[in-house]
Amino acid sequence: MSVAHRYSNHSRHHHYDHLLFAVLLLAAFAVPAKSGNSEAEILLRFSKSLQQNGAFANWNPNVQPCNKTTDKSNWANVICENGFVFGLQLENKGLSGTIDVDALKDLPNFRTISVMNNNIEGPLPTLSKVAGLKTAYFSNNKFSGEIDNNVFEGMHWLKKLHLEHNQFTGKIPSVLGKLPKLTELRLENNKFVGQIPDFNQERLMDMNFSNNSLEGPIPRGLYNLKASAFEGNDLCDGPLTKCSSEPKIALWTIILVVIVVVAAIAAIVVVIIILRQRKQTPEMETRATALPTGAGGATNPKVPSADLDRMEQGSSQVMASAAVPDRSPEGAGGGNKKHETQAVQKLLFLKDDIEKFDLPDLLKASAEILGSGVFGSTYKAALNTGPVMVVKRFRQMNNVGKEDFHEHMRRLGRLSHKNLLPVVAFYYRKEEKLLVSEYVNNVSLAVHLHGNKSRGQPSLDWPTRLKIIKGVAKGLLYLYNELPSLTAPHGHLKSSNVLLNESYEPLLTDYALLPVVNLEHAQEHMIAYKSPEFKHSGRITRKNDVWTLGILILEIITGKFPSNFLQQGKGSDTDLATWVRSVVNEDMSDVEVFEKDMRGTKNAEGEMMKLLKIGLGCCNLDIDKRFDMKEAMERIEEVKERDGDDDFYSSYASEADSTRGLSDDFSQVPMNI
Repeated sequence: MSVAHRYSNHSRHHHYDHLLFAVLLLAAFAVPAKSGNSEAEILLRFSKSLQQNGAFANWNPNVQPCNKTTDKSNWANVICENGFVFGLQLENKGLSGTIDVDALKDLPNFRTISVMNNNIEGPLPTLSKVAGLKTAYFSNNKFSGEIDNNVFEGMHWLKKLHLEHNQFTGKIPSVLGKLPKLTELRLENNKFVGQIPDFNQERLMDMNFSNNSLEGPIPRGLYNLKASAFEGNDLCDGPLTKCSSEPKIALWTIILVVIVVVAAIAAIVVVIIILRQRKQTPEMETRATALPTGAGGATNPKVPSADLDRMEQGSSQVMASAAVPDRSPEGAGGGNKKHETQAVQKLLFLKDDIEKFDLPDLLKASAEILGSGVFGSTYKAALNTGPVMVVKRFRQMNNVGKEDFHEHMRRLGRLSHKNLLPVVAFYYRKEEKLLVSEYVNNVSLAVHLHGNKSRGQPSLDWPTRLKIIKGVAKGLLYLYNELPSLTAPHGHLKSSNVLLNESYEPLLTDYALLPVVNLEHAQEHMIAYKSPEFKHSGRITRKNDVWTLGILILEIITGKFPSNFLQQGKGSDTDLATWVRSVVNEDMSDVEVFEKDMRGTKNAEGEMMKLLKIGLGCCNLDIDKRFDMKEAMERIEEVKERDGDDDFYSSYASEADSTRGLSDDFSQVPMNI
């Protein structure tokens, strides 16, 4: 072969090599974006959907986001891998606006995004458009609205999804339980409702559903999670208590079916007998249409409400004798039809150790209005048979269904503690509810702290105040242990909701009502929503009742009324704890903060100051540093009546108990809630 021929072939191959290199080089810069736009153009289009404070300052359209040689990012907050845009890390940047996923979907190598701790609003974007996304962090923003299944449909590579601390509503998308690679799911502190869907992934490692409005049984696939992952909801099974079932109903259904199959005639007789017995059982709530108003047997469904209205207007005998059903077997001679129309309106009792009575017995009792609070009226009813009861009328509970309300009342009925005033019975109507408890004649703590002073009555001494605080803390800790699914087991702790018996033992009232009170009304009036965390983040936490306990401690030992409780909506920044911090010395040695009229303080200043510090610790604005309920209880128990005397218990308190009675004209006071 000639030299010229070899040179010609070599030149031709060399030319092909250069051409191939040029094609590959061009492809390297052309492949990244599906749309034909460069990565720089795509990211700049994405940034326009967000309002930012310098987060995109060095995003230069003339410079590629990723260095193809060093694999490092040329742009701030951009993550690179193999020379291409792999993800965005835009945390704590003060961003607002929306997420433009239509731009991100054009990045074929995009796998992760984090926009945590910003102010981004609106619905969650349709992440399924970015099919290859593996991790998504959207926590601590202002996202809201319901999330459809199509947001995550087909995201088979998604491993980690963080949506906590937002304002999402509606049900949890069921498609999340079908994503095969999902290992982390954080949904806590939102407003999700309904049941948790099934999760069948084998490698679930970190999941949290706490502090939503979820209900029902926990799916079996999540049984291995800790109880804290579900707190602040109305859930059961798994690591929580078992769901309450109604096996009797199912059993009766089965028995009736069997009887019908075996002997149809006998079954009909049995059904009739059972139905009549169920109508006559003492725990059956009868319909509001039970009382007749005319000789013709017509019924008036609003008789109870009307009678209660008359009671509130001051009538001591609100029901005429004609309004009370005839309890004789034959009625008044009206036969079976009249007997049916005169079914007695009954309360559903939660305690067995109390004398039973009916709603008409309450309505015809000698009534005395005790007060009218933000949720309704409270009145005292002295039954003809002897017992004196307190009836509280609630109008702001009509958003909760009958079954849910009954179940929650049964939960309260199972509670038993010496520092809780038990709810002994209740009455349900859609428009209003009645809660019945026994009457406590030593009035509320608020009267002893603030009312007696204005009337010249002696104030509580130090040993009695300490005794009251310890009793309140014990009652709260019991609620926390027995109602772990409630974020704020009490939710409405204040001095007027602490009653005192004859021995000045405190009795907590109006506890655990948050689940049944209409949310918008609760946020306006209930003490749980006066806390600093709700004011600043719009959420309540498990340490919410600890804050209210701290405020109550400070109120008891300073004699100052927490005026911010009177404000509707979120509380002000200036609460009682703020005032105490402003007046005590840095070394916490100033005793001028204590109520001057408090008796029995000799040789007790050190213990009083110790209790003051505990109260402030319960009110710590930093939730992580605030005591939990158990720690607060333990610290309170360590406080003694006298400095340096662990075993001393003053006889002063017991002696004073007999002399600290109230004058007759001040023995009846409002019991507002």
